[in-house]
Amino acid sequence: MNYRHAYHAGNFADVHKHAALALILEHLKRKDAPFAYVDSHSGIGAYDLESVQAEKTGEWQGGIAKVMAAPDTPAEMAPFLEVVRGLNPDGGLRHYPGSPMIAAKLARDCDRLALCELHPEDAAELRQRFHYDRRVGVHHRDGYDGLKALLPPPERRGLVLIDPPFEVRDEFQRMRKGLVQAMKRWPTGLYALWYPIKAKMLVDRFHADLTQIGLPKTLAADIWIRDGDDPNRLNGCGLVVVNPPWKLDEALGRLMPWLAATLGEDGASSRLHWVVPEKG
Repeated sequence: MNYRHAYHAGNFADVHKHAALALILEHLKRKDAPFAYVDSHSGIGAYDLESVQAEKTGEWQGGIAKVMAAPDTPAEMAPFLEVVRGLNPDGGLRHYPGSPMIAAKLARDCDRLALCELHPEDAAELRQRFHYDRRVGVHHRDGYDGLKALLPPPERRGLVLIDPPFEVRDEFQRMRKGLVQAMKRWPTGLYALWYPIKAKMLVDRFHADLTQIGLPKTLAADIWIRDGDDPNRLNGCGLVVVNPPWKLDEALGRLMPWLAATLGEDGASSRLHWVVPEKG
């Protein structure tokens, strides 16, 4: 609950997560039926890169600033960059969208958003940010408890983003448990689980654990910004997607190597693989 994302907004991990999120949402929009978007750890929705917190770390300079300066961006970056540029109409780079803002900007009038945030000040700011938008409901509560209360949604299709701050040592286990509980309530939902990569062993163990809980087809998209396996350093990040939409793997297969090359240092790499292949 002490975590404040304003210090890290726009860093390489955000860009990876949000570019993939925007792609998933665009895939969902290919069908006319409305969808629900549920965000377990929403933050404040959007961030000022000139704030005291952002300037203290400067992490965004190694993330969104690199992407905006890149000469050639793949088509798969377009939905995400459309939102970023929309928040910076003067052509600069001061405002950065969090996952709720990306979802709100890309969702249609018929779609619905449910946003969970535990930190009281952040929840209040999030509610104020979206008070005008009837599609958006803000819930001041723990994200995992929110999944129990909000699933299944009235819509038959949609996306759940599980994006905890990883402040506790057993977050991989908590995320796995939260996914199991959510899948029992809404087995046809699409789930995206974000995680940091420090020691690769922990990620491989998490993927192995996911194969034991009877998941449908499940895809993992990881990037490393440096060659290293230091458990005390953020070396990369990943996203597991359960029930990925058709051809998302092809889109991520084009996107991940570009992100690693653009955001990374020497030894940067990416990995896209099926944690649980499609049956048959």
